[in-house]
Amino acid sequence: MDYTGKIIAVGCDHGGYLLKLEVLKHLSERGIKYRDFGCDSLESVNYPTYAHEVCRAVQSGECVCGILLCGTGIGMSMAANKHRGIRAAVCADTFSARMTRAHNDCNVLCLGGRVTGFGLALDIVDAYLDTDFIGGRHAERIAMFEEFK
Repeated sequence: MDYTGKIIAVGCDHGGYLLKLEVLKHLSERGIKYRDFGCDSLESVNYPTYAHEVCRAVQSGECVCGILLCGTGIGMSMAANKHRGIRAAVCADTFSARMTRAHNDCNVLCLGGRVTGFGLALDIVDAYLDTDFIGGRHAERIAMFEEFK
């Protein structure tokens, strides 16, 4: 995907803060614009607040997709998936990151700052960002998600 003129929403809680700093640096190095929704320290915060802000930016179209980080990625994905139109997935490997984009049209990637090393996490981000949704039969399945909300 070409990210020229597009913005990625990024948010974290205290458990994902250090990994977020690495992700933001990596996005900058790739020339990808982002909006940082916080948090801004290792001080304990409530992760649903940051998930909500990132999801609102994706829902509104302000941002093309989102990246959420917490200790495991699980809490952020649970909070994000409560939002209509958001398809968030926790990924701990590059294959899952590619498949969740290609088959599930995932629009929010969730990562665990306490379970995924920086090098692997950046590879996951690249796999996620560099994969396009393939549509076809998968689009029909994605449309069914909204029937459940």
